[in-house]
Amino acid sequence: MGSFSVDFSGEVALVTGAARGIGLAVAAALGEAGARVHGIDVEEPVEGSCFAGFHKVDLRNKAAVEETVNSVAAAEGRIDLLFNNAGITRDRALWKLELEDWDAVLDVNLSGAYRMLRAVAPHMRAAGRGRIVQTASINALRGKFGQAAYSAAKAGLIGLTRTAARELGPKGITVNAVAPGMIETAMTRDLPEDVLARSLAETATGRLGQPQDVAQVVLFLLSDAAGHVSGEVLRVDGGQLS
Repeated sequence: MGSFSVDFSGEVALVTGAARGIGLAVAAALGEAGARVHGIDVEEPVEGSCFAGFHKVDLRNKAAVEETVNSVAAAEGRIDLLFNNAGITRDRALWKLELEDWDAVLDVNLSGAYRMLRAVAPHMRAAGRGRIVQTASINALRGKFGQAAYSAAKAGLIGLTRTAARELGPKGITVNAVAPGMIETAMTRDLPEDVLARSLAETATGRLGQPQDVAQVVLFLLSDAAGHVSGEVLRVDGGQLS
C-alpha cells in the first residue's frame, strides 16, 4: 500500500518540537512534499536536511515566539502551515507531582501552543488561508495514571483546537488535532517494558505506532484534501481506544 501523496511546493511550514520524534518525521515529510520547513525546538535537530531554517526557541517565551514567527513571515513572505507539536512530560501520581512540574507541562504543552497560534494567526488571517494541526493525545480522551499534568494539558489543547477552528474558520483557516496513542519515539523508548506491553495489548493492529504513522495523518490534515475538516481530533492509536 502506498503512502499519502501531496504537493506543498511553494508553501511555508512551521513545525514545533521538530528536533526529533513525531515533529522531525512531519518536518521531513513536509520537506519531501516540497514545503519550505522551519523547525522550532529548544534542542538541535538530530537530522537537519529537511529544514529551510531551524530556530532554537523556548515556547514559554512569548517575545521569542512572536519574533521567530514574524521573522519567518518577513523572510519567506508567507506562513501557510503550522504543526503545533512541542511537548514535555513530568509523569507522577498527582499526590507526588510537584507544582513546578505541573506548571512546566501546562506552560509548554498548552500555553506554548497558544502562543504559537496567537503569533501565526495574523499572518494566516491576512492571507485568507491556513492549515493548523496540533498534537493532543489519547490520554486527553481517557486519562492516564501518572499523567495528570500531561492529560490535562492535552485535553486543554483539544478545547483550544475546537475554539480556534471556530474563530479562524471564517478566514479560510482550518484547525485540527491528532491524538496519538503509544508511538515509538525517544520520549517513549525508555518506558518500563510492562507499560509498553500493556499499550501493545490494547492495540487492534498488533503493533505500536511509528512517527511516520502520525506524519501521514498530519500531512492529510494540512493538505487541501482536508479543506472541509476543521475542529476534528483524529486518533492515531492503532485502535487502542477502540
